Amino acid sequence: MKKLLLVLAIGAFVASCNNSTDSAAAAVDSAKATVDSTVKAVGDSAKAKVDSTVKAAIDTVKAKVDSLKK
Repeated sequence: MKKLLLVLAIGAFVASCNNSTDSAAAAVDSAKATVDSTVKAVGDSAKAKVDSTVKAAIDTVKAKVDSLKK
């Protein structure tokens, strides 16, 4: 019985290691997707930061102009 379990365990190990090339390609695809999403998130965050800074500057200028009109 122990020999049978040993043979089955070795067979399961060999079968699980059979797709080693596919997992490397999947890892590269996964890394590429992670980098793409990170770059997009950084770009979106930078754009939001610039937009909020510009809006704050515009509001400040408008407030100055309104105060000068009075």
